Amino acid sequence: MLRFDPPTDPRPDDPPYPTVAERSWPVPPDTHLAGEVVELTVSDVERDAFELFAALDSDVVWAHVRGRPADVEGMAHLIRGRLADPDWCPWTVRLRRPMAGLPAGAVVGMTCFLAVSPGDARGEIGATTYHPSVWGTGVNPECKLLLLGYALDLLGWGRVQLKTDIRNERSQRSIAHLGAHYEGVLRRYQRRTDGSVRDTVLFSVTREDWPQVRETLQERLAQTRPAPQLR
Repeated sequence: MLRFDPPTDPRPDDPPYPTVAERSWPVPPDTHLAGEVVELTVSDVERDAFELFAALDSDVVWAHVRGRPADVEGMAHLIRGRLADPDWCPWTVRLRRPMAGLPAGAVVGMTCFLAVSPGDARGEIGATTYHPSVWGTGVNPECKLLLLGYALDLLGWGRVQLKTDIRNERSQRSIAHLGAHYEGVLRRYQRRTDGSVRDTVLFSVTREDWPQVRETLQERLAQTRPAPQLR
């Protein structure tokens, strides 16, 4: 018989956690989260569908994400579905400064809150897709900084989780590089577009982790700032 040692409760005297059910969820549709590199707005079908489709219409973008739209109407349908789900909030990502050959104001991706449970003070950041030209730049770190800050500081969540396909090694490294805590692998968790069922790698950031994660993300962003121009 295999021995199993149950984990120890790290907070045995944990007091009741403040309720967040009456705080700002769902996210008000006019919400803007602005950093130095990007601005996030709650996605809008009429405003965003065309630009999102143009930015994300690439095989590499959807290699590990289900639901690739075939056209602009398909993107509009995707946005509508996410907006209609009470546990989701899709965000459109725009540049605040020129980058990777794209102008300021260009739409470069979408990311989401999902699997939100206000009563349990938790949610997930995921379904994230970016134009390939901004991979490895300050876009993703700042998106995570803005969304984690909104969730943990404003909404009062105690946990934010992030998941990715076990085959998506680039995403796993990116999430780990954020400072998120690796929690393990959920075996045979979710069906892929091709019908196979993937193992899912799970990470999280808790309220206790957040100060260090925030510092890590701020340091990463500082490294991506353009050098001052000498005159």
